Amino acid sequence: MTDVAASNPRAVICDFGGVLTTPLAGAFAAYHEVSGIPSGDLQRAIERAEEHGGAHPLFELEKGRISEREFLDRLSAHLGVGVTLDGFREVYFEHLHPNPPMIERMREAREAGLRTALLTNNVREWEPLWRSKIPDVEEIFEVIVDSGFVGMRKPERGIYELTLERIDGGVPATDCLFVDDVEVNCDAARELGMGVVHFRENRQALAEIDAVLR
Repeated sequence: MTDVAASNPRAVICDFGGVLTTPLAGAFAAYHEVSGIPSGDLQRAIERAEEHGGAHPLFELEKGRISEREFLDRLSAHLGVGVTLDGFREVYFEHLHPNPPMIERMREAREAGLRTALLTNNVREWEPLWRSKIPDVEEIFEVIVDSGFVGMRKPERGIYELTLERIDGGVPATDCLFVDDVEVNCDAARELGMGVVHFRENRQALAEIDAVLR
């Protein structure tokens, strides 16, 4: 549901994976199928790595505090002898595809004079791969905030505030519409006063965006 606070937004802040691309779950499922590693085993490896290291390894990776190699090694250590995660990024991005209707809607917003920002939880080493999904990403988004390079990740308040500061020299949250497919990320944006569209599928999200922007 969109918030009244963004009935006349000056800016749109959009997520990348799962909004401007096909669902992330599909890319993860493809990796589990190709590798033969059950999703439950991978989740347990993440939990064990957190218990041993004192921090969630995926969150540390997305904040740029550990490298992709270190992340994969930490998980592999809890997957059993001889099991590795080599090739994860190749399979993942092979099965992650652009979502043209949402990409085009963000392009239209920029062309209509709205300020546009991309706010993504991502991995430093993956930057060339995710950018290749939207070759003209910098024409669509004047601001790009990638968690792997700023040391924060959604839903931490600081990364939203940083994005707001970088848009047009600073805009208030109440002048922004936020689009994301993760509910907890949407909740954090609402707490700051942004209008929110929780992306579930194209028809629903486009209708809600258009109700605010048009």
